[in-house]
Amino acid sequence: MNIQQLIATRFQDALIQLGHPDAPVPVGKSTRPEFGEYQFNGAMALAKSMKKNPRDTAQQILDTVELSDMASQLEIAGPGFINIHLHPQWLAQAATEALNDERLGIAQAQVHTIVVDYSSPNLAKEMHVGHLRSTIIGDAVVRVLEFMGHKVIRQNHMGDWGTQFGMLLAHLSDELAADKVAETALSDLEDFYRAAKVRFDNEEGFADRARDYVVKLQGGDTHCLALWQNFIDISIAHSQEVYDKLSVSLTRKDVMGESAYNNDLANVIDALIQQGVAVEDAGAKVVFLEELADKNGKPAVYIVQKSGGGYLYATTDLAAIRYRNTQLHADRTLIFTDARQALHFKQTEIVARKAGFIEASQEYQHCPFGMMLGKDGKPFKTRSGDTVKLVDLLDEAVERAASLIQTRNPELENADEMAHKIGIGAVKYADLAKARTTDYVFDWDTMLSFEGNTAPYLQYAFTRIQSIFNKAGEVDTQASIAINEDAEKALVVKLLQYQDSLETVAVEATPHVLCTYLYELAALYMKFYEACPILKEGVASDVRASRLQLSALTQNTLGHGLGCLGIETLDRM
Repeated sequence: MNIQQLIATRFQDALIQLGHPDAPVPVGKSTRPEFGEYQFNGAMALAKSMKKNPRDTAQQILDTVELSDMASQLEIAGPGFINIHLHPQWLAQAATEALNDERLGIAQAQVHTIVVDYSSPNLAKEMHVGHLRSTIIGDAVVRVLEFMGHKVIRQNHMGDWGTQFGMLLAHLSDELAADKVAETALSDLEDFYRAAKVRFDNEEGFADRARDYVVKLQGGDTHCLALWQNFIDISIAHSQEVYDKLSVSLTRKDVMGESAYNNDLANVIDALIQQGVAVEDAGAKVVFLEELADKNGKPAVYIVQKSGGGYLYATTDLAAIRYRNTQLHADRTLIFTDARQALHFKQTEIVARKAGFIEASQEYQHCPFGMMLGKDGKPFKTRSGDTVKLVDLLDEAVERAASLIQTRNPELENADEMAHKIGIGAVKYADLAKARTTDYVFDWDTMLSFEGNTAPYLQYAFTRIQSIFNKAGEVDTQASIAINEDAEKALVVKLLQYQDSLETVAVEATPHVLCTYLYELAALYMKFYEACPILKEGVASDVRASRLQLSALTQNTLGHGLGCLGIETLDRM
């Protein structure tokens, strides 16, 4: 249920009756409890356009709007705000219906086909911490979109093509000639890449061999393709281990690497030339973008083919756009990369729209994110300054969680499973809880804390509610929810705002909004628990049953929200 939208519809109907069908309908959440739960703020602007008194205009609207079933009180405040106090009985009924609905009262969206491009590691290398944000932010958004009812197509646009493979194939060919098997030679992809790079930079003749391998690979040489496939298989297996450890929903079938578009690159260039979008300049194929001209009026240059005939990332991205829109029929495309690529994707969209690769009705949304920083404010590295392998970071998270569990409760059963869920959840949530576009500082102590806006705090809140049910014994699951206390009302209002947060994530691709919601919900439940006894002696049976139902709806919402973030819950902690 979207209460805000429901109220806005009622006000819109009132404005139509008053002869103002085009007037804006600004409804927002109130900032303080004494102002009610929502406010309508449109009377002032309407009165100004009509040159009338704002409070008189507000009174007209108040007299016309039909909210008697939802609101216990409507009042005019200040220069013309209309405060809306929701009726406890209406809230209680809505909460009861949400509890008895497997979708928690969340309406399905109008279905769209949405392509989501995320994670996208380079093959022939192991995933490092720089891949974390794209992977988990993209996966959280995907989960929310799917729950809202959209047809979501995951696209793992892996870097599995390009000049670096000539160097790698030449080195692998030599390793295999020395009687090594591919799985052994590639057991540590980082070491293998470094060794190949040293040879490329220092060994006489090796660079020329590497370039020959690139030509052979791009020409479809069967030996080179077989060597290349070794890299693909082993690299994807490494990536899948990370995805499984992270509880990320990407699988092998979602891989759509750069190589998948290789056969269409020439067609893309032909289409750009034929339509006059690209021109030849100094032997290269170039698009001049007047839309992004500098202060002197010089257009931005977007190269789609090098003078030697080679293709670029730009060419592959354009081919990917054309495939997704013409073959997958995407209504909307989301791409998750770091903010440093924002200009590239802005240019790519402009070129694609000029060429008709994106229709006017199709959305193309680059979703940039900030960097993970160390405590020194610099990009997160090992103490020696090397890039941190993502699998090593996740293993350390589990080890730290295990140590924390051992300190708090050494006799706990299923400690290994618990350490995995807490450790991985802590890393994911610490990232997801930050605004996507900002940098953030990676801090073990903060993310593993059981206090504040952290995964362990939310996992504990979920578990604490479970402990109440464990103590309660038999529970009347058919009981209705009733609201008699302020803490009950505040909790129910928050529970019924769950859809708002999901819709925001779906539209803006901002999982931190859902994190904030879940944290605020957990905090309100703790206040409710302290103010409204549940299992104490003397609590009437109907009150007890109602509060247990409220607890159940809270637990279901917390569990579902954490599930949308890809974070697992626990029955005991």
